[in-house]
Amino acid sequence: MPQTPQAVLKELKAKKFAPIYFLEGDEPFFIDQISDYIEKNAIEEHEKGFNQIVLYGKDSTIGLIINNARKFPMMAERQVVIVKEAQSISDFGKEEAQKLLLSYVQNPLPSTILVFAHKYKKLDGRLAITKELDKKAVFVRSEKVTEYKLNAWIDEYIKELGHSIEPKAAQLLADSIGNNLEVLTNEVGKMLINFQGPTKITAEHISRFIGINKDYNNFEFMKAIGFRNVNKANQIIHYFIQNPKAHPVIPLFSLMYSYFTRIALIHQAKGASEQQLAGLLGVPPFVVREYSEAARNYKLGKVIDVFGYIKEADLRFKGVDSGSMTEAENLRELVYKILH
Repeated sequence: MPQTPQAVLKELKAKKFAPIYFLEGDEPFFIDQISDYIEKNAIEEHEKGFNQIVLYGKDSTIGLIINNARKFPMMAERQVVIVKEAQSISDFGKEEAQKLLLSYVQNPLPSTILVFAHKYKKLDGRLAITKELDKKAVFVRSEKVTEYKLNAWIDEYIKELGHSIEPKAAQLLADSIGNNLEVLTNEVGKMLINFQGPTKITAEHISRFIGINKDYNNFEFMKAIGFRNVNKANQIIHYFIQNPKAHPVIPLFSLMYSYFTRIALIHQAKGASEQQLAGLLGVPPFVVREYSEAARNYKLGKVIDVFGYIKEADLRFKGVDSGSMTEAENLRELVYKILH
């Protein structure tokens, strides 16, 4: 079974290194996190000149990689060979190359740490090389953090950095940036350099240091929709239209669809407790009350109508029956139909 990135990082921080790491999957953040840690920490800085080799997939073959992996370290305990963008290795899919790699995986050089950073793709589980990597190597599958787990991930990530974050602030980050972990962690990093010591991060911090408006953002927009606060929803839409690069339309359609899907789930789960609803919706318990209020404002029949409105608006955005309607007019009309 593939190992989790978190478990592998824990082993690395305990200075437990393996001969082969194969890192694959849809989320590049965890792949970079592991390969960067090995690159910075597996051997001493003064040893890297002779004993650390960084290759790139598009410029490499399996033969070249294995030849480097079979070399012995010079005046050091170990050497490191890192293959970045390994999904681009020219002959990876060829039978002869896979046999060569298979042979090395079955009998790796103990003094070499060989790392494959294989992004955005997964190996075919039926291949012999995949099965052997799973058995003999540290085989990591890097998956995207799903929407309903993102708040918890942000909370844990902030804790690892020595800080804490309020649930509303974590929700604001999740709703405004989404699960692009590279962007998310970069923005968090820029914010944290402003703090001298451990800090409890609030929505005000995020507004001040990251630039996400604490009053005009996706979180507050959907709250205004859910509470049928017509004035606030229109104010936020006006703000979004004035800042189209920061608030593109397509993600808003997706956000609205997800929001009303959760409202539909509440209608189907009559009698469920707040804790049960939190698990069903995949949101923190404090957010459940908002969705429960929204479910009182939108009966199931209206929710079904809203799904139709969102689909129509999405098609118009893509040029179907849009006529002379602008993106801003399309978005305003969608919000009007939902609220009235």
